[in-house]
Amino acid sequence: MAALFGIIAVTLYSLSKGADILVEEAVALSIRVGISRVIIGATIISVGTTLPEASVSVMSAVSGDPDLALGNAVGSIICDTGLILGLATLLGPIPLEPFIANRQGWIQFGSGVLLVLFSIPYSRLDSIFSTGGNIPRYAGMIFVVLLVLYLWFSIRWAKNTSESDRCEEAGSRECLLIFVKIAVGIALVLISSKILIPTAQETPLRLSVPRGIIAATLVAFGTSLPEFVTAITAVRKGYGEIALGNIIGADILNVLFVAGLSAAVTPGGLVASGEFFRLLFPAMLAILAVFRTGIAFSGETLKRPFGALLLGIYLSITVLSYLVV
Repeated sequence: MAALFGIIAVTLYSLSKGADILVEEAVALSIRVGISRVIIGATIISVGTTLPEASVSVMSAVSGDPDLALGNAVGSIICDTGLILGLATLLGPIPLEPFIANRQGWIQFGSGVLLVLFSIPYSRLDSIFSTGGNIPRYAGMIFVVLLVLYLWFSIRWAKNTSESDRCEEAGSRECLLIFVKIAVGIALVLISSKILIPTAQETPLRLSVPRGIIAATLVAFGTSLPEFVTAITAVRKGYGEIALGNIIGADILNVLFVAGLSAAVTPGGLVASGEFFRLLFPAMLAILAVFRTGIAFSGETLKRPFGALLLGIYLSITVLSYLVV
């Protein structure tokens, strides 16, 4: 037990240091290149922090457990938007760049809708809530193509918002060093998360905490830990735009990257059981719709009451998940 607590303490420290490096260098990059912090968070940072979801889901799909792959993607969207962004907003108001946040927010919401549309069994709608549906392999390939287009357009939009090619002005070595530090920060976050989660799962087992409690808390939260630490660190340092961009980008990537790649590598596609249509898909669309509405009506700041609303929706979904079968 002493060794387990020691490992948890060390990994928590390295996780926080990795998030510190990630946030600080993301801010430095946005200043050097003249790119919005929301765009930085929605692309570079979100690609890095979404890797745990992608690795878990793809490996689950390849090993014959596609249900887990889709559940991880959808559950991460609900967790990111409700729990993580809700808590981050409660810590402090998050500044909005209305035009960019709206544009990225529509892509976020559209990705969620597209995921549901591809899952619907149109030939047997009468049994959708019992037998569920399936995301075919070709849909996964379409998602991967859309992922490439999303990243390409994000780079183009970033260039359009730049006042000039500031990396060349500031010196390519300085910009290269920033990218190296960002890579180090992402690596620290991911490696620390990989060590921390199984250790944190083993500790309550040794303390005789029921497995059901562990599954409902640590396992569900585990793959979203990088987003959580990065978002909280960003808000604590006064860079809420990075937290916002990270969550929006992570939600988009959970559909196009995590679910898309998982479906693309699975011959039979991803199974969406009846539970997805009875609870998980409606919950995902509901929390994305609330967030989309919040962006539209929040002006230039996401305020604490809105964070409380997101957190309340997340907690309600968690309670319902044990009641709706």
